[in-house]
Amino acid sequence: MANESHEHPNYMLIFWWLLGLTILEVMVPVVITASVPKIALLVSMAVAKAALVALYFMHLRFEKSMLGVIALTPMIICAFLLFMLMPDSSWRWIG
Repeated sequence: MANESHEHPNYMLIFWWLLGLTILEVMVPVVITASVPKIALLVSMAVAKAALVALYFMHLRFEKSMLGVIALTPMIICAFLLFMLMPDSSWRWIG
């Protein structure tokens, strides 16, 4: 890893993308009233921001692919558990 070289990312461009996504996240609850699309948009924008930070500021974009698999595995497990446990928690929304 000491002799590996890669081009440096444009950190200001990443900053502007993160700022734009943050502004959109603040605007979404004001504009969209339906809860399902609002939650879907907010979660997708949060995942996009987390991916930008991880890829560029934590330099995961320039690492080997195995490190990406290691970083992606907890997200897959979390999504799997969320969908598998959703039927057990549905009683809260009934009635």
